[in-house]
Amino acid sequence: MSDILLEVRGLRVEFVGRRSYSDIAARRAAKAFAAVRGVDFEIRRGETLALVGESGSGKTTTARGLLRLTEPAAGSVTFDGIDVRKADGSELRRLRERMQIVFQDPYSSLNPRIAVAAALAEVLHVHRIGTKGRDRRERVIALLADVGLGPEIADRYPHELSGGQRQRVGIARALAVDPELLVLDEPVSALDVSVQAQIINLLEDIQQQRGLAYLFVAHDLAVVHHTADRIAVMYLGEIVEEGPVDAVFDHPRHPYTEALLAAIPGEGGGVGRRAGRARGELRADLADMPGCPFRTRCPLRHDRCETTPPFVQLDGGRASRCWLATDPTFDAAEAAAAIEPGDASLPDLPAPADPS
Repeated sequence: MSDILLEVRGLRVEFVGRRSYSDIAARRAAKAFAAVRGVDFEIRRGETLALVGESGSGKTTTARGLLRLTEPAAGSVTFDGIDVRKADGSELRRLRERMQIVFQDPYSSLNPRIAVAAALAEVLHVHRIGTKGRDRRERVIALLADVGLGPEIADRYPHELSGGQRQRVGIARALAVDPELLVLDEPVSALDVSVQAQIINLLEDIQQQRGLAYLFVAHDLAVVHHTADRIAVMYLGEIVEEGPVDAVFDHPRHPYTEALLAAIPGEGGGVGRRAGRARGELRADLADMPGCPFRTRCPLRHDRCETTPPFVQLDGGRASRCWLATDPTFDAAEAAAAIEPGDASLPDLPAPADPS
């Protein structure tokens, strides 16, 4: 049995826009925007991979694409040796028993007209788990207990529950089919801070008990710091840095990662972290243009950034899509510290070494 549970290679997800009048007149096809552009990553059994980045970076689209909730335009998704993109009918249903998702908004993901017990029993019915009546009722009560909810919750409706309780129901629904991989799409971003910690602890306990693998989608690096084993940082549909979570936090190898770290409350006190904050906003129009898409916001940009950097494999399981990362002496925090706080001018940096 391979240690790799999920392997994603060259995943590309596109959204086709509406044809303009000029497109119709010229008989041109509608333009397609690539929200995810050639993403590669792996998830091992029992591992947590955090997929992080700003809103609009393509994290959720990547998660939906690998589950085929949104059909990919290209690339491959292999789950335990099975090609997910070629699966159909009963094979796809069996795969979805092994891969489940917990959505960001626990209220909109539940039917307000259906009680909790009925919502969980519906999952059991669709996947033919258990028998009708008392057996499925007992399974529902057991699922609620697994996520820290009492049996009295079973007959309540979503509007009668708190945000944390609704999210626990969402987790119970995902666990009903005994999956091997959980895709957690911003599972705590809609919750109060105190409740966030409870849900994170619950997810860690469930992972230890069941040996699950997690793809944890988040925009807040502080949330995943103590939860993830590895971290992949996305920007405009591409992974720009990847590596073990502690190594990435201690020594980021991409200026965008440093910018995300600088935005964590309580982490931005140092001069380096303050100077490392990104300027401006994410620009989707740079996604398909030559050059580094982060260059217009990067405090460490250089002339070479006008050409597209490769995704370079580094020591210690690290990888980065930055020209500066090929320089073994480069450290994003240290380089950013050389800039005076508030200085909007470009730093006077030497040209990075040519990786070739």
